Amino acid sequence: MLYPLKFKPLYKERIWGGQRLASAMGKKVPEGVKIGESWEISGVEGDVSVVANGCLKGNDLQELIEVYMGDLVGEKIYDRYGLEFPVLIKLIDAEDVLSIQVHPDDRLAEERHHSYGKTEMWYVIAAEPGASLYVGFNRQVTRQEYLDAVAAGTLPSLLNKVEVKAGDAYFIPAGTVHAIGKGLLIAEIQQTSDITYRVDDWGRVGADGKPRELHTELAVDAIDFGAPQNYDVTSAPVLNTPVQIKECPYFTTNVIQIHGMVERDFTRLDSFVIYICLGGELQVRGAEGSTSLVRGETTLVPAEEEEIVLEGQGTVLEVYIC
Repeated sequence: MLYPLKFKPLYKERIWGGQRLASAMGKKVPEGVKIGESWEISGVEGDVSVVANGCLKGNDLQELIEVYMGDLVGEKIYDRYGLEFPVLIKLIDAEDVLSIQVHPDDRLAEERHHSYGKTEMWYVIAAEPGASLYVGFNRQVTRQEYLDAVAAGTLPSLLNKVEVKAGDAYFIPAGTVHAIGKGLLIAEIQQTSDITYRVDDWGRVGADGKPRELHTELAVDAIDFGAPQNYDVTSAPVLNTPVQIKECPYFTTNVIQIHGMVERDFTRLDSFVIYICLGGELQVRGAEGSTSLVRGETTLVPAEEEEIVLEGQGTVLEVYIC
């Protein structure tokens, strides 16, 4: 029997991480360790999520897909992705600025790594005053201008820097040069991929005292040098009504502010549904079971659940594949 599933978070130590996933999001991260990411739901090879609740506790996500197939993820999704869960859900604590990086698209990732590409979306959960994101170039940039800036150490001057606040959302297509600035807590929804090309690290050194590896040659063919886009997809929540933030071939993300009860009809969807709790306390109920959600928790609702009830008070991100 399937029901709303919770998973054990996978904590990732990062040079730019901190402890706010514990203090602000209620995560039980190791004390004194710079935890930059909590992988909430993952099908990445070597980092597959394990169920933390109910009778399926201890089974990993790939095992569940193998047994339940389309009942868990959706028939069309199973036909396309097989045993690989197609999205990766993270919570990110950027105590310091992340490296400037880019991710390959599906074509290049398949050619080089036999992997999917990495298109992603960020939702700002909390932001210190003046906190910023770096998303794309601030003007039309040629390949040679980019390479010259990398060589000269002036790449940040070419980037589009935007100051952000809680509730802001940005869509980052594969091929977009980007970085998360310091002082941000972010929910990240992305394709299942862990391929990152680092192109600049702000002069930072690693734990060994040496500069971290850059991927200049790999990155240049992955970058989209087209005209700058509008990456801001911020959509204000509406009480008890799903508001779409972004729909793309890889995921759809809505935000729902709940006070009381919200009923969701997924009869025609044919997809799993993920809820990421940004604040408050809620119950997620389906025909086969229910689970509670508080700030910082995530649940996966199986595709076979056609009607879902969200009850309580809080705000969630809702993620599925159309």
